Amino acid sequence: MSKKVILTGDRPTGRLHIGHYVGSLRNRVELQNSGDYENFIMIADMQALTDNARDPEKIRHSLLQVALDYLAVGIDPAKSTILVQSQIPALNELTMYYLDLVTVARLNRNPTVKAEIQQKAFGESVPAGFLIYPVSQAADITAFKADTVPVGDDQEPMLEQTREIVRTFNRVYNTDTLVEPEGYFPPKGKGRLPGVDGNAKMSKSLNNGIYLSDDADTVKSKIMSMYTDPNHIHVEDPGQVEGNVVFTYLDIFGTDTAKIQELKDQYRHGGLGDVKIKRYLIDVMEAVLEPIRTRRLQYAQDMDAVAAMLQAGSARANEVANQTLAEVRRAIGVNYFD
Repeated sequence: MSKKVILTGDRPTGRLHIGHYVGSLRNRVELQNSGDYENFIMIADMQALTDNARDPEKIRHSLLQVALDYLAVGIDPAKSTILVQSQIPALNELTMYYLDLVTVARLNRNPTVKAEIQQKAFGESVPAGFLIYPVSQAADITAFKADTVPVGDDQEPMLEQTREIVRTFNRVYNTDTLVEPEGYFPPKGKGRLPGVDGNAKMSKSLNNGIYLSDDADTVKSKIMSMYTDPNHIHVEDPGQVEGNVVFTYLDIFGTDTAKIQELKDQYRHGGLGDVKIKRYLIDVMEAVLEPIRTRRLQYAQDMDAVAAMLQAGSARANEVANQTLAEVRRAIGVNYFD
């Protein structure tokens, strides 16, 4: 039986944080190591340029930082193809073909894009490349015939737009060339990590994250400043666990569930200070982050090897994408000189 195919990735707009780890990275490692999937992991530099075109150096620098984060968490280039989006020319041609099957009105209705446009405060100055990036994502997914796409719940509208494009293409050109993908979602309540400031989402733009590359002192400092219960002023005061970021992190990263439940009960009753639970969280987080940090530093000793890994992965991805492009051209009838 042939393996399922996964396509996933990240925009290189900065180092990756533990929100990325919870939402996608550790799932990717588990899926990779299961042996059940052929994995393509994309560093989506072209998508990052849609709203960072005037700062290409940011993308260039971040690309290698993201690659280091991948290797540090356990993504293995011997088991997963790690590629750079801009190095796969077939994706641009596929995007153009798909754009002819999508209306501007449909792009404007995409709720994920609408929310991001509002968040980025583009106003009337939305870059055209940003508006059409769901179509570019459809090209990314279909180029590798991915049938499984790990995404967060907020990305489901993007995936649905890809499915619409696949169905339209196969119907219009009377073919079964393109594969309709399904989402692979993290367990409910486990896919999004709040920021250390209590914001519902950890975000590079909000600067409220703990990065995979942060040293131990930085992690400690961020946790000690973490949002808890604003009404828990004195140690003896009863505290609220729900919405308390420290306990949210303990639920996600902690392994001693009995100990965590004991701390929750004590905190609710009163008599447990924020400093004590934060110190416990520091120990929990160091158990997770120290091995990642160590591996990252080791890989960073040879950045030429990291770049060579990306080049090799992109070359392999090119072979796959070019095969799909040839099939698409035949389906449309634009293989004029074959």
